[in-house]
Formats: sequence, structure tokens, C-alpha cells
Amino acid sequence: MTAPWYVGGLAFECVQCGRCCAGPEEGYVWLTPREADAIAAFLNMPPVQFAGKYVRKVRQRYSLVEDRKSRDCAFLSRTSPEGAAVRKGCSVYAVRPLQCRTWPFWPANLASPQAWALAGARCPGINRGPLFTYDEIEVRLTAAAI
Repeated sequence: MTAPWYVGGLAFECVQCGRCCAGPEEGYVWLTPREADAIAAFLNMPPVQFAGKYVRKVRQRYSLVEDRKSRDCAFLSRTSPEGAAVRKGCSVYAVRPLQCRTWPFWPANLASPQAWALAGARCPGINRGPLFTYDEIEVRLTAAAI
């Protein structure tokens, strides 16, 4: 079997640009009932109330809702300490869904060097920062494929 093209590892460092969580195109942040319950608990909301406000059913799966205008994830927050550049982050980061925790090591992004470069055109954290080893990438890739 031939080793994957990323056997030497890949660099990634989140720069808190928020692009992975932002519109304008529609996207899906898939989540399991267990993940929805964890976010609801984190927000001190009853699960039914959380689901009614933040979850939509798409065919047989569930996704977090997006802001109707911007198409940003409902949990994308913007902070800007006085005089600082706007930083973006996840207001439920500690309990974010698996899909979010495994970015950018998704099967589609790792399909080829060209796919990785295409993801890097949108995500400035790709190809900068610490090197993730092949084994670390495979753990995330396997989790993302579930």
C-alpha cells in the first residue's frame, strides 16, 4: 500500500479568522444528539429548547443553524478588545461538535495536495504553525470520517 501524500505531516494553526464557521455559502455543522445535549448543558438550556432554537433536521441528520443573513454559524462570535483587530471564535468551543474539532483534517481536504491547497486558500491557518504528524492526522481523519 502506498503511503498517503501527507505522510510527512502537515502544518496547521488556527488564526481565529472564523472563515471555517462563516458564510456566505450555506454549510452544515453536523452534530449528534449527544453533542447537542452537551452544548445545551454548556449553555444551561433544556435540550428541547436548545434543539428548537439552534438545530435543524437535514434529511436524516442534524445540523446547527446559521444566521439567516450572514450564513455564519450561530455560535461564531466576534470579539474586538479596544484598538485590536477583530478576532472570531466559537462561543461553545469547549463542547463544539466533532466536525469542528477535526478541521482541517477532513477526508475531502486530505484527498490530494491540490485539495489541501484549495482548503488553504480559504483557511489562512493551513500550512502554518505546528506540524501535525501523520499519526495525529490519521486520528483526526478517522474521527472525521465517522
